[in-house]
Amino acid sequence: MPEAATTSSARSSTHSSTHSRETSTPVADPGHSLVAEHTVYACVMGSRAFGLATEHSDTDRRGVYQAPTRLFWSFEKPPKHVEGPREEEFSWELERFCELALRANPNILECLHSPLVERVDATGRELLALRDAFLSREVHRTFAGYAAGQLRQIRADLRQRGAPRWKHVMHLLRLLTCSRDLLRTGVLTLDVGPERERLLAVRRGEVAWEAVEQRMARLAEEAEAAVSRSPLPAGPDRARVADFLFRARQSSALGR
Repeated sequence: MPEAATTSSARSSTHSSTHSRETSTPVADPGHSLVAEHTVYACVMGSRAFGLATEHSDTDRRGVYQAPTRLFWSFEKPPKHVEGPREEEFSWELERFCELALRANPNILECLHSPLVERVDATGRELLALRDAFLSREVHRTFAGYAAGQLRQIRADLRQRGAPRWKHVMHLLRLLTCSRDLLRTGVLTLDVGPERERLLAVRRGEVAWEAVEQRMARLAEEAEAAVSRSPLPAGPDRARVADFLFRARQSSALGR
């Protein structure tokens, strides 16, 4: 569900050669320098952040970079997102990240709450201080919408392969639990804590699909019931976020 899933990500280009014996010469992705030099916040996501990592788990990195304000004054704007330069790494430009967070994008909101922070500067700390400004009851719509899409894919796998992809099933259960608890408490917690072994049993295929499906339905019902009593506000605090972005752009423009 990161933006990479809905938007083609920036990749390195190559110069082609007209000579059959010459090989193409890679050209560095300009976005990589933005990530290297202007990242304000970087974290680890995926199974490691959820407390579900095994010895075979990848390290999924996500980050936010602030493109210098002067780059927006040219015809060619800086990229809104960048894939790489490391394996399993994806970053968003600060404004794009905030836009998606205000829309209650599940991936983006979870990035702000990762327990595994690798890098953060003054702007990044201010962004983290805004976490509550992005949270609202709109998370019910976005989390439930994403979960519904994942469930359709899991059921398609079940029809075509005779069995679901159990890793996907495990992560869907985690997401549904996270959504319910967020609506109940107003707090977004990524680490599954004592639910780890129960979820890993699902990943290993040790729990019958019928039992898992019933559990998913119950979690969805509990989340729905929590909406009206949720401590979360009806919508995000757009004014606070807009003020933060203005000051960040202004500070960059003035070379502060």
